[in-house]
Amino acid sequence: MPELDAVASDQAAVPDQAEVPDRGVAGGPDRSTVRLALVVGGLVLAVLLGFGLGRLNGGTNVGGGTTGGTALTPDHTHPAGTAAHDHGSVAGTDQGAATEPGGLSVSSSGYTLVPLATEFPAGRPGQLRFQVRDAQRRPVTRFAVVHDKPMHVIVVRRDLTGYQHLHPTMAPDGTWSVPVTLAQPGVWRAYADFTAVADSGGQSAVTLGVDLVVPGTYQPRPLPAPATSTTVHGFTVGYQGSPQAGVTVPLTFRIDGPTGGAVLERYLGAYGHLVTLREGDLGYLHVHPEPELVDGQVKFWLTIPSPGSYRLYLDFQVAANVHTAELTLTIP
Repeated sequence: MPELDAVASDQAAVPDQAEVPDRGVAGGPDRSTVRLALVVGGLVLAVLLGFGLGRLNGGTNVGGGTTGGTALTPDHTHPAGTAAHDHGSVAGTDQGAATEPGGLSVSSSGYTLVPLATEFPAGRPGQLRFQVRDAQRRPVTRFAVVHDKPMHVIVVRRDLTGYQHLHPTMAPDGTWSVPVTLAQPGVWRAYADFTAVADSGGQSAVTLGVDLVVPGTYQPRPLPAPATSTTVHGFTVGYQGSPQAGVTVPLTFRIDGPTGGAVLERYLGAYGHLVTLREGDLGYLHVHPEPELVDGQVKFWLTIPSPGSYRLYLDFQVAANVHTAELTLTIP
């Protein structure tokens, strides 16, 4: 129609602003009104198209994160040359990373070790009694059985002598008790090594520590020199491996009797138990072995958390008797 052609031509070249009478429609809008309506409609269309294209492009913000109405802020940075990686999954975990030892405090992971007494007479039998309490100060009474026992207690003097591995029993009110004799005066460290079961069924492996006092003159013994073998009750115990700080390495123990390799028996569900204590703060590491012997030897995977001197305590069983071999390890 001629009227539409005239309007289209007006889009390309705007005539003088003189008023133009209507062409053929009585009372209809003039050309200026039509032109203004088309311009405004074009602007609205451009805005709508731009919004739609932005949605199709995924809503990427300036920083490169995907937005869902809220801008994303990275919660950490990676070292230069390191690609982004997954956190919290097995694949994203550094399997060789050292973990801090346990037993350095009376409270950890929402649990607190509460001894009923902390002073013991030197060389006389006593009872070590304690409770494990949760964050609401309630005695914990549900524990998982780990290596045949729900609670493992380690006691040692602060010069790393007098090592004992004990297994207390629990009363219905959550009080644990076990006979103990602390032979020499001094400050002793008691560790409670357990896995608590929460009301939700979740399990938490925790090691808590507390000091015990034996009155008298304390005469600390120097730590024995580093060695890779020792003898205990007629058995020769030696290990192969090169522990180093911050790296998980194999440590293989061989136990020989007077006539050759000893016939090891399972003790607490395993062929050996290795406790490692750090000199100074007495940081605690309980290392579990491979489930089966390797060429007749007990194999552990040990991660030393830091340089320093450590005392190794290996529990093993032969002919129904439990023995403990002790060795000093120094990491430069």
